[in-house]
Parts: sequence; C-alpha cells; structure tokens
Amino acid sequence: MRRLLVCLAAAAALAFVATGCGGNTDPIPDGAVGGKKVVDFPADLLRKELMARHTPGVNANSTLFGYRAYRIEYETVDEEGLPVRASGLMVVPTDYGTTAADAQKIAFMRQKGFSLVSDSHGTIFADREAPTVEANQTLAPSGAPVVLTAMGGFVTLQADYIGFGASRGKVHPYLLRRSSAAATVDFIRAAREFAAKNHIPLNGQLYLTGYSEGGYVAMAALQELETEGEPVVAAAPMAGPYMLDQMGRGVLASDTIGVPSFMADVAYAYAHSYGHPVSELVKEPYASKLPALFDGSRDRSSIDVALTHVTSELFTDTVITQVLDANSSYWFYNALQANSTAYWGPHTPVKLVQCMGDDVVPFQISQATASVMHDRFGAADVSVVPVEAALTGDPATTLRYGHAECAPYAYGVIAHIFSQIRRATVGY
Repeated sequence: MRRLLVCLAAAAALAFVATGCGGNTDPIPDGAVGGKKVVDFPADLLRKELMARHTPGVNANSTLFGYRAYRIEYETVDEEGLPVRASGLMVVPTDYGTTAADAQKIAFMRQKGFSLVSDSHGTIFADREAPTVEANQTLAPSGAPVVLTAMGGFVTLQADYIGFGASRGKVHPYLLRRSSAAATVDFIRAAREFAAKNHIPLNGQLYLTGYSEGGYVAMAALQELETEGEPVVAAAPMAGPYMLDQMGRGVLASDTIGVPSFMADVAYAYAHSYGHPVSELVKEPYASKLPALFDGSRDRSSIDVALTHVTSELFTDTVITQVLDANSSYWFYNALQANSTAYWGPHTPVKLVQCMGDDVVPFQISQATASVMHDRFGAADVSVVPVEAALTGDPATTLRYGHAECAPYAYGVIAHIFSQIRRATVGY
C-alpha cells in the first residue's frame, strides 16, 4: 500500500514533470533497430522534481527508475480489414540516473525479465495528444508510463490508435471493437519483436489496462487475445463504456449532453464504418461540421464549443427514438450492441477499476458488466474495484471522484494490483 500511495502522490506531479524535462543532457540518437528513441529521462531528475514539490512518500531512498521511450511503427488493420501503418510508444525502465540500490534492482529485473503492461489511452481528438507525438514534443511521456515504468518497473506500451500518429488522416474508429483490438494486439506483437532485436529482456508476462476509451480498448484486446489463445496474466480496464447500447440509451434519454464531442464522435465513426451518411444520426448544421472537427487538429474543448449540448438539436429524431426503443433491427443500435465488450466470458482474471463518482461513464456500467460476464457467460474471476474504497480501505466511504479527476488514482490502484501479482509470480 505504501507503494500505491507513492504512485498516487507522483501522479499529481506528472503534468509538471512532463513539461519540465527539457534539461535532459543525454543525447537521443535515432539508433534502435525497428524504432526511434524519443525519450531518455533520468531517475535523478524525476526524483529532484518530485522532491522539490514535496511529493509525499518521495525521498532520496524511494525506488525510481529512469525510462527510455521508443516510437515504433507497425502494421495493423482497420474495420474493413485493410492494412494500416500505425504507431505506438514503448517505455522501458533503465538505470539512467538511479541510485546504487535502484541500479541493483534494475539489474535483478533484467535478469528475471520485464513484464509488459499494455496501457490503452483515453479519448483524444488532437493528434498532438497521441502518445508518440506528445513524447516527441515534450521529451517525456506523461501520466501512466511514469507511474507504471519509472515507479513500477514495467515496460509500458501505448498504441496511438488508428487516426493518430503514423496513421493521422484516417478516421479514428472510435469505440469500434475490431480495429481497436487490432491496433493494440498488433502493437504488443511489434513491441515484442522490437525488444528481441534490441536486447530488451522480457519475461513473457502481459497485463492489460487502459482508461475510459482505453478501458473499452483493453477489454476488446483481451477478447481478441483470448480468441487467439494468447495468455494474459491479468486485465484491469478502467472506467470503460463496455455496454455501448446502454451508454447510448442513457445519453440519448437526457435532454442535454455534458460532453457532446464523445457521442458525436461515435456517430461520425460508426456512420463512416457502416457506410451511412452521418446526417442519418446527426442534424445539420452539425453533421457537415464533423469531418473538420474530427480531423486531428482540434482538442475536446474546441470541439465541444462547436456543438450544441441539447440532445434533440444534435441528434436526429430517428436515432433518438430507435435507440431508446432498443430496436435491434435499426442498424445503429445493432452496431452498438455488436461493438460492446461486455457480452462474453473472459478466462483471464479481470478487475473493473472505476470511481464510484464517475460523471461520464456511470459506475453501474462496470457493475452490470461484471454481472453479465459472470451470470450469463460463466466468467469465474471478474470483479469490480471501486477506486475510492481502494484508497481509503472503507467500502462505505463517501469519497467520490469524477471521471477526469479519477484517472491518476485509478492508475495508482492498478499499478499496485499488477505489482502484487508480479511479486508473487516473478519474484520482484
């Protein structure tokens, strides 16, 4: 638990660290077989920044590793099964700038081999927010790779997704199961090949996680990996909209939409993928605006202000009526059901991590997903982990975090879960 608290404390300082690391004096050459090194961040600089901000639990004796990030391009497929050149970020712990004690720990970890965590990122709209692009611009991957790699000692993988990074210009298949899974699974395989070529020792362990859209993507990837017979040690999707049909009904039943960009992006991606005019789902003048809004140049806030928050003004009467009626013969509602990632029974241990105060994806979605997987599909090891209860140790806590503010705490929880499993199975 102490390590969990350190991770949570560090997470609060990550935004500063991500923009304050330009002083790295170590040269960053292109040299890496099959990829490009974009970050080489020392542990001593990370420690200095965290201690300067009086981060609780971080001191001269805290375990911290340096981390090196590589941009890797690879082949995947889109919703139609056509090949796409995609990209992702692979973040590796190093002994660069570590204390003597931490250097010994890294040496032991190399001997045993590193465990992989595939961390699928949350919803983004601007290409500059993609993991490889952001790392290249700031010289430091922000957020989860620092918690999972610099503090946890995992090799962390983050696919950019189709539509970002190397595949910018293509429509991002937002919350579409097939291509979401493919982009993640194919990157895991590309990263393993890269590790073998560049003498990065791996131990064969694979963990899956991701937040928001990333929780959905992690679940889609888990289903694909299980179908292909590839073992996963554990999965901990966080705050994902696994039941898209129920999410759609909930959004369209409300008079107003808090974040219209999310549902508008679903409509845009689904219309494109299923060959329907977006005007079947979205009213003018907004339907004709969506290609420019979702071209990778705008962030969420600039998209939201260009859309209406009134549900009946944004979406057509037909889509509202048919989705609220749960009409499975209507193509869009049928597609939401088909692309949901809740309706199957995983064999892998799955912990659905989410804040009870989530104001974007209802906490009940995780509860219902666990029930469906267990009761209807026979999953033996699926459980819900309320983040606030995990932090306080009190199941009856009244502490509540919303969707956005929950993320760093949720990552701290999964870092603790994965570290416990690794310690019991690998020995460190």
